[in-house]
Amino acid sequence: MWFDIGVNLNSRQFNDDRDAVVARARAAEVQAQLLISSDLDDSAQVIALAQHHGLYATAGVHPHQASTWNDDSAAQLRALVSAKAVVAIGECGLDYNRNFSPPEAQRCAFAAQLQLASELNMPVYLHCRDAHADFLSLVDRFRARLPAAVLHCFTGTRDELRDCLARDLYLGITGWICDERRGQSLREAVRDMPLNRLLLETDAPYLLPRDLANKPSSRRNEPAFLPHIAQAVADAMHIPLETVQQQCWRNSLTAFGIAR
Repeated sequence: MWFDIGVNLNSRQFNDDRDAVVARARAAEVQAQLLISSDLDDSAQVIALAQHHGLYATAGVHPHQASTWNDDSAAQLRALVSAKAVVAIGECGLDYNRNFSPPEAQRCAFAAQLQLASELNMPVYLHCRDAHADFLSLVDRFRARLPAAVLHCFTGTRDELRDCLARDLYLGITGWICDERRGQSLREAVRDMPLNRLLLETDAPYLLPRDLANKPSSRRNEPAFLPHIAQAVADAMHIPLETVQQQCWRNSLTAFGIAR
């Protein structure tokens, strides 16, 4: 079985066939999915979807929406994560690439969510783009008090990989590794990755693998394509696909504290 640890199932791109997307994933042996959230309103919708489909969810505030964080947000998030489907706080972190929220607001919302996760002994689901130093500085303040930390959609260099591994982070690999233009440095980096830190995700409906045969006319990514990404990871690491499948399944359950 496969576990897709990053799916935006509440995306409007899935409005017309959401149930069919989940069914196609299960037909492809992607039995488990983690549905990811971007703000508190979004988290409530994602939790409802996860409960409806028998999947898992995160709850949290993405750095793009960090400006929405206020004095009431921590209490609201605390209530949301009490839902049985929620296995991590996030997607939270820093994104200085576009700065849809000011960097200071991002750091404030990120630190508050790390603090809440440490109080509740919950894993965190992390985002970092063009903010490596500040991201690590905040993670370092809380890492010892967190049961697990997952860096979503890792696309960094070997040096950044080493920094993340030094902090015992799990790293989610997406279809970025299938991109012959942008994915070369990631293919080189994953060769240094210990198998017990590796997770797989599609980030659907985004990041459709560029080398996918018979691409859908919608150009939309789906969890059903996760095994294709896994094969690219196996090829880059020079290991059997079965090894990737078995290890990533175990890693996913361990990272999110799921008993199966």
